[in-house]
Amino acid sequence: MSANTIRVILADDHAVVRKGIREFFTEPGDIDVIAEAGDGDEAIRLIDQLRPDVAVLDIQMPKRSGIDVCRHVRAQRWPVGILILTAYDDDPYVLAVLQAGANGYVLKTADADDIIQAVRDVHEGKSVLDPNIARKLMTQLAGPSVDRPIESLTPREMDVLKLAAHGYTNKAIGAQLNVSDRTVQGHLANIFGKLHVATRTEAVMRAVSLGWLSPGNTLE
Repeated sequence: MSANTIRVILADDHAVVRKGIREFFTEPGDIDVIAEAGDGDEAIRLIDQLRPDVAVLDIQMPKRSGIDVCRHVRAQRWPVGILILTAYDDDPYVLAVLQAGANGYVLKTADADDIIQAVRDVHEGKSVLDPNIARKLMTQLAGPSVDRPIESLTPREMDVLKLAAHGYTNKAIGAQLNVSDRTVQGHLANIFGKLHVATRTEAVMRAVSLGWLSPGNTLE
């Protein structure tokens, strides 16, 4: 292995997906997948043990999410670049991932060459954001129309929004609050209506812009 080779740990709960990613990572010759993990706990153990140059993580994994893994690595101050490689392009995932300290966020639908380049860029200390994600964020940052008043959220709606800011699914939010998925959906619908948004990502970003949530509070 060359001294310039990028040492990568790959974490995804689907073995077939890992196999495909590993295959196109090895083609260029400057990326070496030194270990694979099928869940978040295993990813943390391998990162702590092997200290790779870059960790390529999916978001939704058993035991711990890619966001949890990212937070752990940043808390330990390991010099590890983190690239999120996922199918999720909506909800508050993007915001939560970037706040957790990830260096890049790329969709699995991206071309293999673009994903490979993203690994190289993260290794070089650059920030990487999938073009489709960047366009959505720019649209969401445009903000609401000034002639539409923003209604205050109820305490329970704020609870739901805070959990959404962690990247929790409706089911997980329901479990945390001891309510049904349908009840969570109802709260989210009310939140969207009051904030004049259409997605969780927009709701979280709108709440942050209004001072109702801070980046630190959303990740506690």
